[in-house]
Amino acid sequence: MRVLLVSTYDLGNQPLALAAPAAALEAAGHQVRCVDVSVDTLEPEDVDWADRVGLSVPMHTAMRLALAVADGIRERRPELPLCFYGLYATVSRDLTVRGPQDAVIAGEYEPGLVAWAGGGSPGPEVQLGRTTRPPAAPARRLLAPLERYSRLAVGDERRLVGSVAASRGCSHRCRHCPVPVVYDGRVRTVDVAAVLADVDQLVEAGARHLTYSDPDFLNAPHHARRVVAAVHARHPGLTFDCTVKVEHILRYPDLWPELAGAGCAFVVSAFESVDDATLAILDKGHTAADASRAVTALRAHGIEVRPSWLPFTPWTTVGHLVDLLDFIAAHDLVENVDPVQMTVRLLVPEGSLLLDRPEMRPHLGPFDPDRLGWTWTHPDPAVDALHAEVVAVAEAGIDGDAAQTFEQIDALIRTRQPSSPPRPAPGSRSTGPAGGRMRLTEPWFCCSEPTQAQLAPLALTPHG
Repeated sequence: MRVLLVSTYDLGNQPLALAAPAAALEAAGHQVRCVDVSVDTLEPEDVDWADRVGLSVPMHTAMRLALAVADGIRERRPELPLCFYGLYATVSRDLTVRGPQDAVIAGEYEPGLVAWAGGGSPGPEVQLGRTTRPPAAPARRLLAPLERYSRLAVGDERRLVGSVAASRGCSHRCRHCPVPVVYDGRVRTVDVAAVLADVDQLVEAGARHLTYSDPDFLNAPHHARRVVAAVHARHPGLTFDCTVKVEHILRYPDLWPELAGAGCAFVVSAFESVDDATLAILDKGHTAADASRAVTALRAHGIEVRPSWLPFTPWTTVGHLVDLLDFIAAHDLVENVDPVQMTVRLLVPEGSLLLDRPEMRPHLGPFDPDRLGWTWTHPDPAVDALHAEVVAVAEAGIDGDAAQTFEQIDALIRTRQPSSPPRPAPGSRSTGPAGGRMRLTEPWFCCSEPTQAQLAPLALTPHG
């Protein structure tokens, strides 16, 4: 079979979710082409070449964009079987499965994708077997080069970045996260040798920094330690970043000197809110005080945290937003927070663990199939209006100075609560290093929604 694999969005990374299944398909004797429409155009001849098309959907943005790609493919070749695979594959399956040969596969998708490509049944829609990688290294030669993806900014220098995974799934069940909907507390590790083989080819391609894309790098701390040690021994000059929950930052204090010594440049952590009641509804497993301790715990070893935030929820007050801004200032995190983080509004996709929460139900509206999520409104219309204003400021400043944009957002929010106390002195709780801090040049993230500008180029030219 000739299999076309398509990625629409992968956080600015060269998509491992194309390279890994491509290797498995090639090992099974199939011909494979890969197209990442975030950097390339899906040409009509690619669609005409294919016997089957797999669309990678690891996150909400990717799924929204993939549906637009699928519409273009079906307009050109309505008989062509399609398979959506990845974390969001089972969301709104009535929009994806149009015929008996179409399929959706969430979880550990490679074996099912190979079976489907061969004309057989892909098996259950959610697959959680323990085989997470094909015997061959991911087929990165089929992808656009690293130069076309996000880079690590170190002062004025821009270093090539490779994205790898040491595990999939998560042992936690945060209620707003799509991972537990599929994995339900399970973690599937990737063999150390397989990770190392992928890193080898990334380094050969020019990578000087790694992003570990695991939902939480310390779900399996001993495995993570083995991976880091093996990579550092082979490539001692590499730096890396990883994503870690606040509670894991604090639970494994003895790991951080080791990770820092092996090149850990920064940690992404889902702080989400500084309102403890909201954190409890989300079942985050930490408090605002824990987040504060996590900042200082990492900085003790020269590691910066880049927190992700969820400022707008049905329970948000203007006071909560002011508290969040104060936290960022007091912990000297303005340099660590992309302004777009301040625009994030809670997504409630199909199957969300929040749907059964009594705190959520009063705010829910109908399911919106175009947005792939349940609508909700804030009990105070002024907060929804403020969200729209914050989005406008962030979008206007996307190519400008991030610190200046943050200050504009800060000033806007504070006008809504003029009685709030003065903002704390920068760094009054914790101080980071002076000067520019390491960051990736792609400021978006998994819960951002695609813009019309992103959607527009995805239509294929008509047949003929």
